[in-house]
Amino acid sequence: MSKKNEQYSLFTAISMIVGICIGSGIFFKADDVLRATGGNVTLGVIIFVMGALGITFGSISLSELAGISSASGGVVGFFQEFISPKASSAFAWFQTFLYLPTINVVVSWVGGIYTLQILGIDFSLEVATLIGTAYLLFFYGVNYLSMRFGAAFQSGSTFIKLIPLILIAVLGVLNGQGVSDSSPDTVQMGSSFAWLAALAPMAFSYDGWTVVLNISPQIKNGKRNVPLALFIGPLVVLVAYLAYFIGLVTLLGSEQVLSLGDNAIYTVGKDIFGQYGGIFITLFILISILGVSNGMTMGSIRMPEVLANKQMLPQAFISNDLTLRPAKNSMLLSLVIALVWMAIHYVTQRYDILKGGDVSELAITFSYLCYLILYVKILNLRKTGVLKKSFKNSLAPLLGILSSLMIFLGSFIAHPVTTVIFIGFCSFVCVLGYLFYQRTASTD
Repeated sequence: MSKKNEQYSLFTAISMIVGICIGSGIFFKADDVLRATGGNVTLGVIIFVMGALGITFGSISLSELAGISSASGGVVGFFQEFISPKASSAFAWFQTFLYLPTINVVVSWVGGIYTLQILGIDFSLEVATLIGTAYLLFFYGVNYLSMRFGAAFQSGSTFIKLIPLILIAVLGVLNGQGVSDSSPDTVQMGSSFAWLAALAPMAFSYDGWTVVLNISPQIKNGKRNVPLALFIGPLVVLVAYLAYFIGLVTLLGSEQVLSLGDNAIYTVGKDIFGQYGGIFITLFILISILGVSNGMTMGSIRMPEVLANKQMLPQAFISNDLTLRPAKNSMLLSLVIALVWMAIHYVTQRYDILKGGDVSELAITFSYLCYLILYVKILNLRKTGVLKKSFKNSLAPLLGILSSLMIFLGSFIAHPVTTVIFIGFCSFVCVLGYLFYQRTASTD
């Protein structure tokens, strides 16, 4: 890698991690974490710390692969170079057909919820789903027709998303009455380990940290700065999340946060600044959420084309257009997948199939199980002498493995039957991707 290709600084890499992780999850998952811990604020704080440490150790260990990898594509490239092209195709199919669309769908749907709050309309699952679908169609349209608009919106929303986090934290210090846990009668936790179910919504709040690995070859002094960014970034996110979480509970009390759910932050704005204050702070959150939806769309819209270029999907998804516009077939396939998942998400919410959770949490859980393969590979590379022995390829991957298993355990505790079914379905999609590449490669 020549020096002229190293375009990004350490600050840029840290900003990318912070900007992606702090997106939408913290605003509508804080009450889910509190509910899973039975209203216990202390356990909620522990959950957020566990999440930060988990991704910190996992990301630091994966940075070892970034330092010796010649493949592009981040985690997909790691599977291709260090496991096998077939395994890479399997993981890429999971990302294209499950991971990216489920997150995008849930985030867009939440955008619909906050839009209703701003408009002063009572929540309706059907209306929120329709608004979320409209947001999906809008961002797919603008990112296909004008990449500049999508990029500009993404940059602007990155700065805006920090405003409500900082505001709630400051208000909590200035106006709060202190943190207190809910009484045991408020929420029944079911068992002494039930609080681990909070790891599922927590994982959503932190997700996105692997994206920085996609640009690791372009980061200046990458061997030093990539691990640093992957250490500092999650800690910055942790501080922001804890400040918001504690500030919100301090202002409202854990019982009221639980009863208000996604309306909690609107209530804070209204109580402190009046009716327009609630609208104002919720508008900032909506822009932040739509920024995530736009970013997920930007990442999704080209995925079928990228896979087709790697012989992981049919060549029909490759564009012959000489412009930089995404391939039409690639965009259409990605959009259809997203709309199908929106319908599935609606059904799961209508009949409470996931008991307060959503399909994105299960997809994120499966992604952590996939990371296990890479953590084990890092340990093997250290054993064979490919990697020089260090914390990054010894204790870090072991802690990454522990973190992934804990997230799976939390998901299983929260949704035992659906977790098993969904993991089976994800595995089936991965097998299809594996077999498709096997067939394509054998015909060359």
